[in-house]
Amino acid sequence: MAENQTLVEPKVVVAPVTEPAVVMQTTLKHEISVSGVGLHTGALVNLTFKPAPENHGYIFKRVDLPGQPIVEADVDNVTDTDRGTTISKNGAKVSTIEHVLAALAGMEIDNIMMEIDGPEVPIMDGSSRPFMDLFEKVGKVDQKEERHYYYLSENISYEDPKRKTEMLAVPSDDFRITVMVDYNSDLLGTQHAILYNIGEFKEEISDCRTFCFLHELEMLLEHNLIKGGDINNAIVVVDKPVSDEKLAHLAKVFNKEKVTAERGFLNNVKLRFSNEPARHKLLDIVGDLALVGAPLKGHILAARPGHVANVEFARKIKALMKRDRFKERAPKYDPSEKPLLDINGVMKFLPHRAPFLFVDKIIELSDKHVVGVKNVTMNEWFFPGQFPGAPVFPGVIQIEAMAQVGGILVLNSVPDPENYLTYFMKIDNTKFRDMVCPGDTIIFHLELITPIRRGICHMRGKAFVGNKVVMESEMMAQIVRREKK
Repeated sequence: MAENQTLVEPKVVVAPVTEPAVVMQTTLKHEISVSGVGLHTGALVNLTFKPAPENHGYIFKRVDLPGQPIVEADVDNVTDTDRGTTISKNGAKVSTIEHVLAALAGMEIDNIMMEIDGPEVPIMDGSSRPFMDLFEKVGKVDQKEERHYYYLSENISYEDPKRKTEMLAVPSDDFRITVMVDYNSDLLGTQHAILYNIGEFKEEISDCRTFCFLHELEMLLEHNLIKGGDINNAIVVVDKPVSDEKLAHLAKVFNKEKVTAERGFLNNVKLRFSNEPARHKLLDIVGDLALVGAPLKGHILAARPGHVANVEFARKIKALMKRDRFKERAPKYDPSEKPLLDINGVMKFLPHRAPFLFVDKIIELSDKHVVGVKNVTMNEWFFPGQFPGAPVFPGVIQIEAMAQVGGILVLNSVPDPENYLTYFMKIDNTKFRDMVCPGDTIIFHLELITPIRRGICHMRGKAFVGNKVVMESEMMAQIVRREKK
């Protein structure tokens, strides 16, 4: 692609979150195929998208080669970024992958096998929209494993003084991209584009086509680099007068009866957006960042981006992911903010009372997750006998506290929680990772493993002190209506 050188009431509590705590991985309902020509090779290629199991990711299979080698869509496999992104492995390569990866990311499809019988993904109309339309025709299906987002833990920056490229990623609870480009052209000028969240990708970004300037096109033709290029699959910007002789030559090259260069675009092509070039740059970023191997949560700011910068930036993000892979992200907790349930609200849910009530407040609560807080003080009744002189919050009490927080999650599924009791049926995979001491504040985060059915709740929980996980466990509980006396 073009590498431009220029930038309450407890019974009805709803959590203040933008998405469910548990989002399941997805794949296509069934396979579907598409055919088209590669932009640079000009070869007719057949591409088949097949459903794939959980944690599979994006993988290409070169079915035209002996042994049908696979190439994972991973930034570690990128071998070329000259006017497109190419991945290679085991003697097989697949080029111009960014548009189809952007479509998969935009559709929030996690796992797919792409069987391709040539070295280059079909260019289609130069955008991601044909792929997205294809995926929507098939539909996607939820899988049994949770989707794991990578939340940027710190700022990441990249700079290429030669190309005047700057990229910055900052932590955010959503995936947002802001692109600024300066084409040094009176025709296009300075442009910017914004993607506020991935849900906007289809309508705002996906149908924006690749582009190049006429002088770039001439260079590419001279080097026989765009054998599949066509006026219908790219925008050619004409910012200088073009002779009739040159137009006649282009008509011959593109097998057209006539080629015109009016109003700044070859063959009078109409833009789908006034800033379509900048939006396409954003599209390329979405596709190239899909190579990190996990959907991102962060705000990406890019000035004059291109595939070279996108991939190098993705490498930096991947390195940070490897560093942080054993770290856990604690829920946000601001003691100054009013909780969803204070201690009085908690007691409307739970039958427990002091000294056996171990939940101080609930700060998040939805039909799929809950976050509760326990302040550990030296005044707890068990500390005089629990390691005198070296007080440690007992592990069994940590489990009980987590169970009580989980009890609020399951009781929130009924309209009259005061008429139910919660009984725990099973506790599995419990691990204690660090000590909890007086003065610590424990944040319990529990989320559903499976939907609540017949009053049975299967949950996975983690306990945090600061950003450190101190305990984790899986629990199963059932709510039972109180017997009337």
